[in-house]
This record gives sequence, C-alpha cells and structure tokens, in this order.
Amino acid sequence: MSEAVAELLRGAIQTRVTGLVAELGVADALAEGPRPVAEVADDVGADRDVLARFLHALASGGVFAEVEPGVWRNTESSALLGREMPWGAFAQLYGGIWHRAAGRLDAGGRPAFDGDFWTWLAEHPRERALFDLAMEEGTERRLERLDALEWRGDETVVDVGGGNGSLLRKLIARRPGLHGIVFDLPETARDEAELVRAGIRFEAGSFFDDRVPAADVYVLGTVLHNWPDEQAAAILRAICADAPPGARVLILDLVIRQDDDSPGVAWFGLLGLALFGAHERTEREWRTLLDAAGLRVDSVHEALIEAQPA
Repeated sequence: MSEAVAELLRGAIQTRVTGLVAELGVADALAEGPRPVAEVADDVGADRDVLARFLHALASGGVFAEVEPGVWRNTESSALLGREMPWGAFAQLYGGIWHRAAGRLDAGGRPAFDGDFWTWLAEHPRERALFDLAMEEGTERRLERLDALEWRGDETVVDVGGGNGSLLRKLIARRPGLHGIVFDLPETARDEAELVRAGIRFEAGSFFDDRVPAADVYVLGTVLHNWPDEQAAAILRAICADAPPGARVLILDLVIRQDDDSPGVAWFGLLGLALFGAHERTEREWRTLLDAAGLRVDSVHEALIEAQPA
C-alpha cells in the first residue's frame, strides 16, 4: 500500500524528467545503438552526471537500459520519445507547460492554467507544433472507427479542429473519393504541400467566430473533451448553423462508463480540468450536450458518437 502512495508522489518528478529527456533528444541520440552517456550528454547539451542520473531513474521503469557501466541503449518504451514522434511531443508537453499548469491545480473547480491555453499556444509556435504532433497519437484507432462506417464515397468531409490534417489524410487515402477540408486556427503547424497532394484544403478559422464550412460529414476528433459544456455546445451549434440536410456529425471522443476506474481516464480527465476546466463525459452527459446543441444522436460507441442536426 505504501508503494502505491510513493508512486503517486514520484509522479511530478517522473513527468518532468521524461519531458526533459524527450526535449533533449536523448532517444534520437541512441537511435543507432548503445552509446556512452558522456557522448550522448555532449551531443544533446546536458551535464554528464545529471543525464546519467536521469537515465538511471527512467531505467527503473523500463525506459532506457544500461548495457554496461556508463553505456546506454533505447528500450521499446524509450524509442517512443523521439522528438518527431507523438509520444515524444506528449512528453515535452506533460513535462513542460502542462506540468506547470498541474502544479497550480486546486480544489476550486477552475482551470489552473494562467490565461487561455489556446491563446497561449498561438503565441508559442514550438509548443503549438508539439501539440499538433502529439494529437497524431491514436490516429490509427480513430481511423479504424471512421473506416468501419458506411460511406457514400464522394462526400465532403470537414475535420473540425483537425490540426495538421493527419487523420483526414489517412481517411482519404483509404477512401479516395472523399473531398477533405481541415478547419482549424491559422497557427496550426501543418505541411500545406502535403495537404494539397492529398487533395485536402485547409481553411483557417475559429469555430467560435467564423463560419464552419458546409459539408456532408463533420468529424470532431478529440476536440470537444477540451471544452466545458457551454463552449462545446457552441461549437456544435456553429456546425449545425450551415449543415445541409442529412449531414452527419461524427464525434471521436471517449464515452466513459461510471464503473471505469482505469487510471488513464481519471488522470487525463484531471489534466482537462487543469488546462480548460473541462471533463470527460458519460453517455448521458454526451446525450444531454448534443440535445442542447440541436443534434439527434443516432448511435453511441466506446469512442464514437454518430449524430445529425435535428
């Protein structure tokens, strides 16, 4: 029992060290095989002794491994922490700006972030790029859920808050008859040429201030859980305002069960509280939200809700 408490208490320093190692690019420096920690430290600009202590601590959880005294290699886990990988981006966010916000969390029910997170992100291009990269994690699972649905084949699909367009690119690659539009803020880190090659148009705008492009299908991939109910309903109303008859709204977000005690759900939900004052939703909460926004729910799955403007 005491070990469970100790593990929780170590969480802050574990998160910070993992983020620092990802930011330094240690996993990238070890990508070609084992290397002395002194060489790696010199390459990434870290103190040799401090980096060795970081690696020893992380190795206790299976992240990095010492093959002989002072010589380190990647493990399956540490290899995910490359700078250009979604988990590496997540690690830098969790160990950086999210770590600072979590440190200000209290029991008052208000966001702990100092200001508006999205405004801050627009003013910090490095973290904006990390956020867009991190959001690629889970793309394959979201894609499988979308691909399993019935498609006419020539629909126009708007990915609302679609970031760098990674989900829509892969969906269109599987269903090339679809027409794609990514609708997101102008500062989104994206490869315009890659979107054009995929036949996707990027349209800059805010779903609070601008008209959401008309489409046959609207996809919201892990977007609404970042917003409290009032703002989430406003996003959905903006979609409904110009949605043509028969349009579908596909929400790719977690539908939590009341008996779900998995740590990932609980802790990630508290991150949403710290950053946005938001929360994950049960099926009843989703149905209440969509009804208030003027949508009819067609079906609810574990991480996919199908709806239509009423």
